[in-house]
Amino acid sequence: MAANFLHGVETVEVKNGSVPITVVKSAVVGLVGTAPTGPVNEPTLVLSSDDAALFGSTSGGTDGFTIPQALDAIYDHGYGTIIVVNVLDPAVHCEAVSNEELFFTSVNGRVKLAHTAVRDVALTDADGSAYVEGEDYTLDPAAGLITRLSNGAIPAGSAALASYVFADPSKLKAGEIIGGVDADGEASGLAALENCYQLFGFEPKILIAPGWCTQRSVAADMVARAEKLKAMALIDAPIGTTFQEAVTGRGPAGTINFAFASQYAALCYPHVKVYSADLDADALEPLSQRLAGVICKTDNDEGYWKSPSNEAIQGITGVELPLSAKIDDPQSQVNLLNEQGIVTVFNSYGSGYKVWGNRSCAYPSETGMETFISVRRTKDIIDESIRYSSAQFIDRPISNPLIDAILESVNGFFRKLIGDGALLGGLAWYDTNRNAEEELKKGHLLISYKVTPPPPLERLTYETEITGEYLVMLASGNNE
Repeated sequence: MAANFLHGVETVEVKNGSVPITVVKSAVVGLVGTAPTGPVNEPTLVLSSDDAALFGSTSGGTDGFTIPQALDAIYDHGYGTIIVVNVLDPAVHCEAVSNEELFFTSVNGRVKLAHTAVRDVALTDADGSAYVEGEDYTLDPAAGLITRLSNGAIPAGSAALASYVFADPSKLKAGEIIGGVDADGEASGLAALENCYQLFGFEPKILIAPGWCTQRSVAADMVARAEKLKAMALIDAPIGTTFQEAVTGRGPAGTINFAFASQYAALCYPHVKVYSADLDADALEPLSQRLAGVICKTDNDEGYWKSPSNEAIQGITGVELPLSAKIDDPQSQVNLLNEQGIVTVFNSYGSGYKVWGNRSCAYPSETGMETFISVRRTKDIIDESIRYSSAQFIDRPISNPLIDAILESVNGFFRKLIGDGALLGGLAWYDTNRNAEEELKKGHLLISYKVTPPPPLERLTYETEITGEYLVMLASGNNE
């Protein structure tokens, strides 16, 4: 402090004490895909199923739109902070339809167009005379529904011709899902997720691109971005993948995009079945979006250090193909999938449908604790929490009180995590031998710490034997 003249008394507050460390958000999903409505290539925060309505609904069919279905899948589990990037631009990814024939024969005078997410609708009679929206009919453009008004000019039971433009997800290419940064600095697709901290103060910790991640180019980009963001990319096998193809997909001869070995990716197989009211039948959807919901629910209910494995999957009616599942059979198909680093669905007698698998796709080429999804996530969340909370130490003068304050902040954080069950142990320390004079002169301070996240109980072994020692108890209390 500068020495100013003072004839009197003053008090100076010195900031040398420890500071609380706040845990970063873990149950945050980065969802990239297509929606019939909503902002385009703009990361948008969705906090509830009500917010999800911005991107349309699954009623009336999905027509290739992936975001509404994924939001439903996540919120079936009740939790989730979701950052949505919709890459479908209805002005670009669209197709025109001319003179589609409609018949107003239903009881309520309603007909459904062949497509949803429509615009520029023109409705005429067979002679080309135009009907007027609001006077002769009403339009629900998202669902592609036209309702005849009883006091309008459309006769009951008549035919009409509709011309319109509809948003067409099939016009998109994988490169638009991957995205990038244009000459104006605007990010799109998966690349837009890297701007989330500046926008919201947190980043996605779970990445999904349902329906698109089955393509190698998209999956590879997801893994790369997950490693950068310290997130977990959830990657699906394509619909129709057999058990054999899922396993061989882990090797060089595989025909699906499972040949990854990253601690920041989980491979999901197979697809799951969900009832569709529009089809009045079960429809297939990616496991990845349901797994994202399970992770969010587990993080909120039990903590980010709890594995999502052996947790119930909500909202599904079955799986794409039956897989043998027995808790004590190493040759069951679910166990063999786990053995190859694939997360799957366990469905045995009376068990219901559960996530089954603790490991990232780094396993089995790596076998350390870090291959457990929960261990990897726990370590990264702790690291990030310490980094962000330590910003308040930056640019203070290096001194022993400052070092003590940093150490007490981190060790106090560890004590709290140990009490919560997030850590088995942790310790931060200052090593004089690793803080050379040359580095300290540069303003560079090194603090070391180590932690032990709890690994999930993946294998439980009971050791038992047959013994005759209790036979002597047979006569006890029976003879007088």
